[in-house]
Amino acid sequence: MKKLLQSCTAIIAVASFATNAVAQEPLKELGKGEGALSIVAWAGYIERGETDKNYDWVTKFEADTGCKVTVKTAATSDEMVALMNEGGFDLVTASGDASLRLVAGKRVQPINTDLIPSWKTIDERLQNAPWHTVNGVHYGTPYVWGPNVLMYNTEAFKEAPTSWKVVFEEMTLADGKSNKGRVQAYDGPIYVADAALYLMKHKPELGIKDPYELNDDQYKAALDLLRVQRTLVGRYWHDAMIQIDDFKNEGVVASGSWPFQVNLMKAEGAKIASTFPEEGVTGWADTTMLHADSEHPNCAYMWMEHSLSPKVQGDVSAWFGTVPSVPAACKGNELLTDEGCTANGYDNFEKISFWKTPTSKCESQGECVPYHRWVSDYIGVIGGR
Repeated sequence: MKKLLQSCTAIIAVASFATNAVAQEPLKELGKGEGALSIVAWAGYIERGETDKNYDWVTKFEADTGCKVTVKTAATSDEMVALMNEGGFDLVTASGDASLRLVAGKRVQPINTDLIPSWKTIDERLQNAPWHTVNGVHYGTPYVWGPNVLMYNTEAFKEAPTSWKVVFEEMTLADGKSNKGRVQAYDGPIYVADAALYLMKHKPELGIKDPYELNDDQYKAALDLLRVQRTLVGRYWHDAMIQIDDFKNEGVVASGSWPFQVNLMKAEGAKIASTFPEEGVTGWADTTMLHADSEHPNCAYMWMEHSLSPKVQGDVSAWFGTVPSVPAACKGNELLTDEGCTANGYDNFEKISFWKTPTSKCESQGECVPYHRWVSDYIGVIGGR
């Protein structure tokens, strides 16, 4: 029921997406910290050394600013939107399929980049990115970005799989067993884009140019593919730790995943690897956004500045397997190493189809299927309809 309520909330939020966001006035000057800061974040994004003492970018911030950080972990972008609609939070690390919904729903406020001295160090590819910039107004600070990789078990695959086909169509794997019941798919409506990305290569006659901009025929084809996949999927995942357990103990051998899960399992010695299939990948570029009704805006601005330090950027990227938004973090970080940015995809920016919220008005063709239909129809697919 909780999942259904979150989805309904997401639909309501998307209904307002077509409205024009009116920018409120951003903070003019930085004041004294309020002593607290509440953040909605993806798993692994805000670490204080509890899992691994080497990964802690919260403790020093709290000591330096007096802002005590609390974190609410969200498993999907729709959950993030629902939590921000409920209120009571200061910041959210929103992916591109949530950020513009938050802007349109007036749940986040514009930021004053002059109050963030490190803004000028941000990768130029991200400074004015469309997922946080509306009519020239910035609604957040870039955090980190990365791909949705194909994670696989190296005992089931003697060589790296070259195509997403292993999770979309039934086949016998290298270990002599079927993939049926041994693959997973992401439990979020934005996953429809992964099916569309696959179809762009395997059914070019559909004419898909952007996996987030689908007309009715293209959208139907994507849903049909997802319904076939439904017969293969053992579980739809949204909790990173549960997916890790499924790969370890439940016989799952292939799934779209985040580098976070790959890195954790490889560090534990699991027979796991990841790859960029030939069709390309979807991905996420996440933005730290300030709630419109934040009770601790000064602490929030202090955190946004802190989050852009090369040390924090490098440590987050090493922990989660992301790419820093500050290029200077790619050199001299002991945890990330000088090879880390390249390994995590720094040079593949143009090859990633970054998450964004589908709307009825789209650039690649006349009319497209809006996100509220993605939400309701994907619930149906997961339910076997």
